[in-house]
Amino acid sequence: MTEEEAVQIAEYVQAACPAQKFGEYTPDVWGEILAPYDVDEARAAVIAVARRQPFVSPAEIVTEIRERRAERIEAANIVIDGNPAHTGAESAAALREIIRSAGDGLLGPTSIRASLGAAERPALPSGADHGPYAGRAAAVRAAIGKMPADRDPTVDPRGRACRRCGAAPGSSCTTGGRRRRDVHPIRLEDTRRAAAGLPLLDLDADEARIKAASAAALARGDDQEQEAEAS
Repeated sequence: MTEEEAVQIAEYVQAACPAQKFGEYTPDVWGEILAPYDVDEARAAVIAVARRQPFVSPAEIVTEIRERRAERIEAANIVIDGNPAHTGAESAAALREIIRSAGDGLLGPTSIRASLGAAERPALPSGADHGPYAGRAAAVRAAIGKMPADRDPTVDPRGRACRRCGAAPGSSCTTGGRRRRDVHPIRLEDTRRAAAGLPLLDLDADEARIKAASAAALARGDDQEQEAEAS
């Protein structure tokens, strides 16, 4: 809030509370107290306080602003899923910016279900394998670990689909119907190769190579065993 805006707020209070006395330096003092706050928020706070009582102090304006901001932040139901590419300082700065935006009312009220991403996917594809879960429980489970759609798939493995278990972008990998804490190696390898501008591995060819290598190792083991028996 600027000095001119602080003068406007003082005049606003004087108009709302005619019996309240103001001195020559009242706007200056009010300006220092209200400097960190937005003039529109302060004006709305003046009206709210003046509806309850005949006089309005700067402290009451600040309290009203803080309470309304806290309500907007709570109503936004912020869900944070940190970006692994960020440093600690960058993560803290991003969190502060999200909270500030919620306090400003830019995010708007959001249900917990919508914050988790479940509101956009209430129904599950028919015939899909969701492990031991079904119905509403499966829908909620599918939303757990859901990440923002703007994640860079060349940085975060969960930003891309998993070619091993079929996990969608933003969802965790699963093994035997259970959610994994880590991702499948192929998902991590795909991320690394995408970051390096390399083509993705051919899963079928890779599996064939592994089987051939295993068979060759077994054959060598049999040959060595036969040589040991002959000697």
